[in-house]
Amino acid sequence: MRPGGAGYGDYAGDEGRVGRVLLTNHVLSGALIGALSRRPVPAFGAGVASHFVLDAIPHWGDWGSRSRFLRVAVRDGLVSLATMGAFAAVSPPDRRLAVLAGMAGAALPDLDKPTLLWFGWSPWPGPVNRFHSGIQRESRRRAYVELLAACAFGGAALMAVRRPRR
Repeated sequence: MRPGGAGYGDYAGDEGRVGRVLLTNHVLSGALIGALSRRPVPAFGAGVASHFVLDAIPHWGDWGSRSRFLRVAVRDGLVSLATMGAFAAVSPPDRRLAVLAGMAGAALPDLDKPTLLWFGWSPWPGPVNRFHSGIQRESRRRAYVELLAACAFGGAALMAVRRPRR
């Protein structure tokens, strides 16, 4: 991979590479972070940081074509929105804002994906795009990593938001 931008194929010299960690796993990890931190500002910051940590773990991706990526990404985006709504609904009022902040922070770095698709530009500066793209280690054979992460983050986040206050 040549250095370039994070995101869709031909953006910033990153030909042939499309996709990243599924957004749902970022959202689930953000819900867990928010439930554990219980404070919105730290939850948001930790959510952003967690995004890059997850992206650095070898994961499913390297889709091979934009159309294949979009078939997965559209469904993943809808599942992510539903997940955010579900966690907002099940979070106790005293934790809800922190959970939402953690999920928003964890999803924020991937805001470049829809802006690239719809408008042809990334909202992030070049160094951020290059860093985000450079940490990705993807393979078509790692779907199990995404599934295991979703189960672990989802289960842990549900337990964390529902546990009684100390």
